[in-house]
Amino acid sequence: MWTITENKNWTYLETHFDWVGRMESVPQDTIYHEEGNVAIHTKMVIEALVDQPAYQQLPVQEQEILWAAALLHDVEKYSTTVIEPDGRITSNGHARKGAMTARQILYREIATPFSIREQIVGLVRYHGLPLWVFEKPDPAKALIMASIEVNTQWLALLARADVLGRICTDQDEMLYKIDCFEAFCREQNCWAVARNFATDEAKMYYMQHEDAYSDYVPFEQPAAEVILMSGLPGAGKNTYIQKHYPDLPVVSLDDIRVARGISPTDKSGNGTVIQEAKEQARTFLRKQKSFIWNATNITREMRLQLIELFITYEARVKIIYVEVPYAGLLKQNRNREAAIPDVVLERLIDKLEIPVLWEAHEVIYQLA
Repeated sequence: MWTITENKNWTYLETHFDWVGRMESVPQDTIYHEEGNVAIHTKMVIEALVDQPAYQQLPVQEQEILWAAALLHDVEKYSTTVIEPDGRITSNGHARKGAMTARQILYREIATPFSIREQIVGLVRYHGLPLWVFEKPDPAKALIMASIEVNTQWLALLARADVLGRICTDQDEMLYKIDCFEAFCREQNCWAVARNFATDEAKMYYMQHEDAYSDYVPFEQPAAEVILMSGLPGAGKNTYIQKHYPDLPVVSLDDIRVARGISPTDKSGNGTVIQEAKEQARTFLRKQKSFIWNATNITREMRLQLIELFITYEARVKIIYVEVPYAGLLKQNRNREAAIPDVVLERLIDKLEIPVLWEAHEVIYQLA
């Protein structure tokens, strides 16, 4: 069974993990957190979590996942907290940045199975969603997308602990919002499960169109398939392609760089590489011919830009994400012909956003 730590004594945590130790130095706005700093709040959240009957009824492994998420949920208030000119304290963006940090900790420092790690990352990323979902431009879509990434029942448990683990005047109002969140999840068929779609095409149509109906099933079928590779340098993308798709044409950014004599660190040159790669892709797309786009594609923004291009030509998109453990990644990169410096690889790990199932028609995780 995985656990972030066997020793859950707070004194041990703050001395063993530097990211816990610094929580005590992070202030919070007394309007929402009269209890004090982030360390005090985090301890109270953990206590409130384990006191919930619904938590106690979970299997032990699921309890450990939620416990780790509670410990990490405000990990990046340290870097995002700002004291405004009027004296108010804000920490905008701490959940998004905290999710990235949680992934890095659980990849580099604490060996964590992929599925467990990504559930914790999702819980950290969306821990405020039960309170704010109805303020989103499209609450249903925001909820459905989150349900594909994270267990919404666990999310509600964490959100409830986050509210109970503080001293504030609007606690009852926030707890009511969490009750409404649960009702909304049930209404949208995504309480404790990912929202199901009739077909992959129905899922992508819903994700790609504003005000789309979640049960709509388009009649059109994709004419060709684009396989979008994703993974850090040295993870084994080329090996995977050679083994599973030896006969498919490949648009390779690395091959274009080599042919043009452009370094991976040349930012202006990389723009030229991407444009040439896109033109190669368009050639295949116009002919309705399947192909592979081979590059790191480690950020969601980059992937979604490419997927939008492919879907414009009515292609089906399959993302194949390749990952190896941290130590194995460092070793494989150093043994590559086109090895990159460790410092560059570490920066890429810092930017890593794992593809999620709503990004494409199909997402495959190839894990070592």
